[in-house]
Amino acid sequence: MDVRFGQDGLVAAIVQDASTGTVLMLGWMDRQALEATRRSGEVHFHSRSRGTLWRKGETSGNSLHAVDVRADCDGDALLVRAHPKGPVCHTGSATCWGDDSAPPLARTLSELAALLAQRKRDLPDGSYTTTLFRGGRRAIAQKVGEEALELALAATGETRERAVSELTDLVYALLVLAAELEIAPDEITASLAEKKRVAASRGGPRASG
Repeated sequence: MDVRFGQDGLVAAIVQDASTGTVLMLGWMDRQALEATRRSGEVHFHSRSRGTLWRKGETSGNSLHAVDVRADCDGDALLVRAHPKGPVCHTGSATCWGDDSAPPLARTLSELAALLAQRKRDLPDGSYTTTLFRGGRRAIAQKVGEEALELALAATGETRERAVSELTDLVYALLVLAAELEIAPDEITASLAEKKRVAASRGGPRASG
């Protein structure tokens, strides 16, 4: 990736929610910030007011988990696709242009994916998710199976509220497994888009197996 930094050593970096496509904020990167973002997986910027490197969320906790960084056709601007962990703007809004119109479900899943990526990296003590990651792929896969069975039982013999609870437990377990397998959001989106295409053209998705 060829990047043309300005005379001040900086390049504009537009941050976009990797799941929803929502534009979240505009920041500035120098070579150090770009390298720190690539190395750590957490979005870093150059603070023009302080003249120093800073990691987004280092004070607020609302970090950005980087998915990829691309230069535009001229190389003088960057597009950073990321999962936000919480509101991006210092005002508490989802974006620096105020709350966006992204569906709440999409935003919630994106923020959850960012949190799980952070849990996998840091493995904080006392976290249930840390326990799952430390158990390894087999333990996480087993958890997915358990949650799927509990959802099936709740859906056929328990209350609607119980079914909702078990459904979201399964979604959570699936996202943990995706993080463990390092499945990129684009892969999930592409696969779902293909299933949507098949459903629309043939009346329903066909099993891949």
